Amino acid sequence: MHLDPLLLSRFQFAWVIAFHILLPAFTVGLASYVAVLEGLYLATRREVFLRLSIFWTKIFAVSFGVGVVSGIIMPFQFGTNWSRFIDAASNVIGPLLAYEGLMAFFLEASFLGILLFGRKLVPPWVHFFAALMVAIGTLFSSFWIIAVNSWMQTPSGFEVIDGQFYPADWFAVIFSPSFPYRLLHTVNAFYVTTALVVLGTGAYYLRAKRHTEEARMMSQMALLLLTLLVPLQIVLGDLHGVNTFEHQPAKIAAMEGNWETQSRMPATLFAIPDEDGERNLFEISIPALGSLYLTHDFDGVVKGLKEWPRDERPPVAIVFFAFRIMVGLGLLMLALVAWSWWLWLHKRLTESRAFLNFCMLMLPSGFLAVLAGWTTTEVGRQPWVIYGQMRTANAVSPSLTGSDVLISLLIYISVYVLVFGSGGWFLAHLIRKGPQPLLDPAEPELDERPARPLSAASRSIRQPQQGRK
Repeated sequence: MHLDPLLLSRFQFAWVIAFHILLPAFTVGLASYVAVLEGLYLATRREVFLRLSIFWTKIFAVSFGVGVVSGIIMPFQFGTNWSRFIDAASNVIGPLLAYEGLMAFFLEASFLGILLFGRKLVPPWVHFFAALMVAIGTLFSSFWIIAVNSWMQTPSGFEVIDGQFYPADWFAVIFSPSFPYRLLHTVNAFYVTTALVVLGTGAYYLRAKRHTEEARMMSQMALLLLTLLVPLQIVLGDLHGVNTFEHQPAKIAAMEGNWETQSRMPATLFAIPDEDGERNLFEISIPALGSLYLTHDFDGVVKGLKEWPRDERPPVAIVFFAFRIMVGLGLLMLALVAWSWWLWLHKRLTESRAFLNFCMLMLPSGFLAVLAGWTTTEVGRQPWVIYGQMRTANAVSPSLTGSDVLISLLIYISVYVLVFGSGGWFLAHLIRKGPQPLLDPAEPELDERPARPLSAASRSIRQPQQGRK
């Protein structure tokens, strides 16, 4: 049996990044949520905000730890599997990845220590400042990583000398044509993902009639954020789609399952793309709607896939269905928001069992939407690793054999199952236990040294004394 190192390397990269992206999809929004909770506690001194902050900080710490392990593998894999890509593009992407480490990761890691261990050692305002710095660090990390990805999607500000890419204009490299839209769309998706997790967790407690004060606060805060961000995500998605239509028209054609260049292009609701026959089977569509949302004109012309040679088209079926999964999940989120407001008007927001069940069911939907959006973006870029400049087939390491990649892939799968399985089990344990009551500061100090690794994450914490400076 022939083992294709290119195909296996692509599958290995997809495996690694698909698991890794789940962590920033959660921790970027969660860090900001913890900072908000810390700020609200500092301003109001309401204990419910402190209990929630302690609870979600524990979950953030575990997620951050798992994310560090999976994140280290990403640059390592660039060197082992994609050395020709790194050799050609390192002058551009190397400094951007270095800035992510120096500006973002160091900022997060430094202040995370204060956030986790400094509550009884520093004044409350310093603890809030640490939470704020961790949140800003996660956003800086998103900024630089998305700058790299956006440059690979819509490269600009470079010159090619002897087959290598060199920066000619750093501003154009960082702020490539798709960067603003991709950054806003992605970060907003991360915040929506976190809000859905918080909402689902609150619904779980309300159904079980446990931690009801914390659960009501979580649910109300999450629904308020979703009310703002879900409609915003639809607007940002439209802007991002128009930008993609301008700079990556082949990707748009695959997303829409559009084979023929045409005006008044229909919006295809469902079809089975037939790449060999260059057509759609069992198509259900709405006439002219596709041209309207892509060009904002019913008579707008949209290029079809037949405009490109077969070897320059992305895998149509994968992109087509991934895009519809993302959009379908977005519509379910919009329905969740509309249902919540209807219940709020009837004063049944936290009493409707059906609604609470739906909130719990929607808890993983943000992660699924992020994965579907990532698949649409990255598979839709193919066959290019740097769009229009370098093919993926020319980026793989030349000395790799199929057996080499297969062995490393099996190792990655085993390690990821272990790391994410144990991390997921511990997170589930923390969520089942829920926010813990605060100890009375007048109680005598006990020996609170943890008995085993991470056992401190399940302890109650002593309430900070009000007069402390």
